[in-house]
Amino acid sequence: MSDLTAGQAGVARIGDVQAAYMAMTRRKRAYGTVMLVVFIALMVSGFRVADGRNAGGFWDGIGNIFQFPGEVLAEAGEKIANLPGLMWKFLPSLIETINIAAAATLLGAIVAVVLSLLSTRGLAKWPRLVGLFRRVMDVLRAVPEIVIALVLIFVLGGGPVPAMIAIALHTAGALGKLFSEVNENASLKPVEGLHSVGAGWGQRMWLGVIPQVAPNYLSYALLRFEINIRASAILGFVGSGGIGYDLKNAFSWGQGRYDEVAAIFLLLFGAIVFFDQLSGRYRNKMIGGA
Repeated sequence: MSDLTAGQAGVARIGDVQAAYMAMTRRKRAYGTVMLVVFIALMVSGFRVADGRNAGGFWDGIGNIFQFPGEVLAEAGEKIANLPGLMWKFLPSLIETINIAAAATLLGAIVAVVLSLLSTRGLAKWPRLVGLFRRVMDVLRAVPEIVIALVLIFVLGGGPVPAMIAIALHTAGALGKLFSEVNENASLKPVEGLHSVGAGWGQRMWLGVIPQVAPNYLSYALLRFEINIRASAILGFVGSGGIGYDLKNAFSWGQGRYDEVAAIFLLLFGAIVFFDQLSGRYRNKMIGGA
């Protein structure tokens, strides 16, 4: 009799669990539907407001979306013999753009390592300031590079230096966040062993933590380098030098110089693909060997 009662009670509990699960599933679907409706409503209303405040209507101008690329391709096709020479002409600007990205990535990664170690619980030199260092990384990550670059151009003038500093600051915030997540998975046993023999905080980090996380650090840094190449090219439009500045000038001249636009696009596309493949290969090797 007692076995029968226990079996009925078990069946009742299973039924309660199933009912609770189905109720939770229905709630999640209802919340998801409401969020989707709200999202669509906001998108539609935002689009209508933006379309109403533009000088020209979106639907009126959408037919011209392929007009500019068509003009560039047509002129580049007519002057295709000039493209190799133009690509060679703008190669120094591409090298400058890559140098900006490389210097910014290196400087930002160094700052990110320090910030990440200071903001990781269990590793921080000043545990009470962990929240402060995390907020610093949030601020660096939240401000767009172009905003920082415009401020620095006003202070320092045009050139590659403002672009390098702007990208480095944003890189420090972005990589610092990623590095801190990597640090949280590091084993504390080497750190504790070094601490027991009197090693300082810097020695514990350099000898106990960095060897564990270095492959992931390098992987994230290479990924960020790819992003920074694109960012440095974009910042050239606001007077920060590099190939973006030449692209802006070619755009400004309009028809008659579209062969230069095509040559710059080809150079930039080739460089991004090359570094994407190169860094992807080394990232896979480092992660696989970690």
